[in-house]
Amino acid sequence: MVSALSIRTAVAGDLPAITALYAREVHDHVATYEYDAPDQVEMTRRWHAIVAQGYPYIVAELGGQFAGYAYASSYRTREGYRWTVEDTVYIVPELQGRGVGRALLQQLIEECTELGFRQMVAVVGDVSNTASIALHERLGFRTVGVFAGLGRKHGRWLDTVQMQLDLGAGRSTGPETD
Repeated sequence: MVSALSIRTAVAGDLPAITALYAREVHDHVATYEYDAPDQVEMTRRWHAIVAQGYPYIVAELGGQFAGYAYASSYRTREGYRWTVEDTVYIVPELQGRGVGRALLQQLIEECTELGFRQMVAVVGDVSNTASIALHERLGFRTVGVFAGLGRKHGRWLDTVQMQLDLGAGRSTGPETD
């Protein structure tokens, strides 16, 4: 763990940094299959929608500087999936390898477990994203599938890795309500 690292709930004032980081990912990488970076108005709309549904949305600061963000959202919209969340984690490239991703994902796992979710799914954009795969594996995720050529970006077909983590009791017992 990095000594000057702090994790907190995202606030509206974080959205310029979140928007800029996501724009870099959209333009330069394949963690997301989005082609056009959304502007701050759209990112604000997305943030409000996620938070309004009760999902955690957090940011990391390293030495008081924005270092990344993470959130959980619905894995799928059908009611039978309501105990399953999908995680999203983005780290400022210059700050990768300093424990930021691990701290964010660990906090997200804890918050989702406390909220009663039973499964967390990571949808990793392309098998070449070995850092994301390794991060998820270190926190207990297991690869449950690879969809070959599921997406296309930057002139190439991309394989999508699906990873899964049991939260709390996982699937060993039913939730309090169906």
